[in-house]
Amino acid sequence: MKNVFILCFLGIISFLVGCKTPDETSDSQVSILTKTNLETWNQGANKEAIEAFVQKTTDPNSPDFVPEKSRIAVFDNDGTLWAEQPFYFQLAYGIDYVKKEATNHPEWSKDPVLKAAIDGDLNGILAGGEKGLIELVMKSHSGMTEDEFTQNVASWLGSAKHPETGKPYQQMVYQPMLELLEFLRENGYKTFIVSGGGIDFLRVWAEEVYGIPPYQVVGSSIKSVYEEKDGKMVIVKTPELNFIDDKTGKPVGIHQHIGMKPIIAVGNSDGDFQMLEYTTGAEGPRLGILLHHTDAEREFAYDSLSHIGQLKRGLVEGPSRGWLIIDMAKDWSKIYPQ
Repeated sequence: MKNVFILCFLGIISFLVGCKTPDETSDSQVSILTKTNLETWNQGANKEAIEAFVQKTTDPNSPDFVPEKSRIAVFDNDGTLWAEQPFYFQLAYGIDYVKKEATNHPEWSKDPVLKAAIDGDLNGILAGGEKGLIELVMKSHSGMTEDEFTQNVASWLGSAKHPETGKPYQQMVYQPMLELLEFLRENGYKTFIVSGGGIDFLRVWAEEVYGIPPYQVVGSSIKSVYEEKDGKMVIVKTPELNFIDDKTGKPVGIHQHIGMKPIIAVGNSDGDFQMLEYTTGAEGPRLGILLHHTDAEREFAYDSLSHIGQLKRGLVEGPSRGWLIIDMAKDWSKIYPQ
C-alpha cells in the first residue's frame, strides 16, 4: 500500500508549456471561468473563494500559479464525499457480513461485540469502543483474498440500503462534492481520497462513484500476506492492524502514499484537522475547506456533540487559519444526486 505517485511526465508537459511563445495556448492556460460547473453551489463567498483560488493557481500569469504537476487536492470521504450518519457505512458492511457468516462461526456468539453485531445491537457494538470496532472490522475483512474481498464489498453495495433514507449507499454521495472533484480535475488538479476508512473498501467503488482511481486512495488498512491458496499465489488479508489513517495519521498517509504536500484539503470533522493544518501550513497558495453539516431537513445536522464526525476545533480555529467553512444548508442547493 506504500505507493508513491511519481508524476514525472506531467512535469515534462509543464516544462514544454513554459517554453511556448506568448501566442500559443494550452488547456492549462484557459481561464477557470470557462470551466466553472459548480451548479449546485449557491452563489456566495465560499463558492467565489473556491473559484478564485483555482483561477489564480491555474493562470500562468498569476503570481500564485501552481504547475500542474503540483496541483494536488485531498478529500476525506466519510461526511465529506458521502454521508456518515447514523454510523460509518463501512461499519454497516461489517455488521452485515458478520450476520451473514455467523452460522459458520458459532464461536463469535461468545464475543460481546460480535454477538451485538449478530443481533444488530449498535449500542452494544459501540460499547466495545475503538477496540471493539477494530475487532469487528478485522472479522469482516480478514481471511479473504483481495479478489474475494472486492467481490464481497461490490455485492454488498449492490443490495444494501441506508437505514433512514432507503437509498443505495452509492447514492448517499454529495452532488456538490462530485461537481467540485470534476471542477478541480478539469483544471489540472489530481484528486485523492485520504480517509480513516479502509483503503481496500474504498478502492472497490471510488473510481465508479467519484472518478478517483484505486491508486489515488489513501486509507486505513490491516496487514496482508502473499501466499498460496487453492493452487494460486494471492494476497490474503490478515487480522492485524497495519495503519490508521486518521487525525495525525493523515499527514503521514499523504507523505507515504502521495509524496507531495497538497494544495487543497477538504474535510468535515476534527479528524481532518491535521490534514488541513499540514496542507495550509506550507508555503505558497493553499486552501483548507471544512463542511459543516447544518441541514437537518435534507441530510443531518451535527457538529461538536456528534458521536460521528465531531466538528469542534475546526469550527473554532478554522476561520482564523483562513479555512472555508461550508454551511451545507446555505451553500448547497442540492445534497444528493437523486
